[in-house]
Amino acid sequence: MGSLQLLPPTASAHAADMDWLFAALLGTSAFILLLVFGLMILFCVRYRKNSKVERGNRLGRTWRVEVAWTTATFIAFLGLYFWGAELYVDIHSPPKDATDIYVVGKQWMWKIEHPGGQREIDTLHVPVGRPVRLVLTSEDVIHDFAIPAFRIRQDALPGRYETLWFTPTEVGDYRLFCAEFCGTWHARMGGSVVVMQPSDFQRWLDSQDPGPSLAQEGEALFRSYGCSGCHGGAGTVRAPRLEGLFGRPVPLEDGRTVIADDRYIRDSILMPKAEIAAGYPPVMPSFAGQIGEDDLLKLVAYIKSLADGTAGTSQAGSVERPAQ
Repeated sequence: MGSLQLLPPTASAHAADMDWLFAALLGTSAFILLLVFGLMILFCVRYRKNSKVERGNRLGRTWRVEVAWTTATFIAFLGLYFWGAELYVDIHSPPKDATDIYVVGKQWMWKIEHPGGQREIDTLHVPVGRPVRLVLTSEDVIHDFAIPAFRIRQDALPGRYETLWFTPTEVGDYRLFCAEFCGTWHARMGGSVVVMQPSDFQRWLDSQDPGPSLAQEGEALFRSYGCSGCHGGAGTVRAPRLEGLFGRPVPLEDGRTVIADDRYIRDSILMPKAEIAAGYPPVMPSFAGQIGEDDLLKLVAYIKSLADGTAGTSQAGSVERPAQ
């Protein structure tokens, strides 16, 4: 007869920390609950009607207990808050060597794209022991990408990019769920995460015959949408440079400074007048409604490739950022 397993297996670097935090929160709450109800029962018995217990000077006899009780519970829950906040920040601060994998939620499936162009539906292959950064978005409604064995979940929101990362620690197959009600077939919107040895993962990548990488497809889109007409070396419109842009601070016309991350690049394509780069005219048209989420991911991958030198053409050095 199998043993009762209250929690899923732990298969990521963060999973054990999450379990300890959950245990601490549950234990602290249970202790306070039992203490409160225990005192209630004690007082009901001790101070029942006709009891001869002294009832005078209650404030003078109990204020120290009340202060100690309030201080102790405040410190306990404040400690849990900082513990949880540290884990939250860590999960959303991936290491620099993390592999980016793009995930698009759609009623009712998960579309997954690897940097090399490999595509999957409702299945995510990853190597064990290597950090993976997920970039999530949605084509329609709010979804939630959840892997219980990794103790991670993150909403996939239409019109926004959300990120989180994990490092798988155990080879195996693990369940993937949508944890946000998203429509009629929500219960069927699931899949699996396949954690493989690095050598097996590389063989799997090689066997997929991906064709062009995301960055190469993004470069083709960059030209087909006419972006190179303004941002190429022969462009007549003065625009900020794209080369080396990703990950760097961008001064804005209103005096603010933002980091050129996935979100900023996406918004610059769809809402170019929301964050106008300092010193450049706001002449770029909006591509909202013209470019789907899949193509946006490819364009973002291409612009990112210009920052790390992996762009696929000889003209990469002369390409500039879409005009604000």
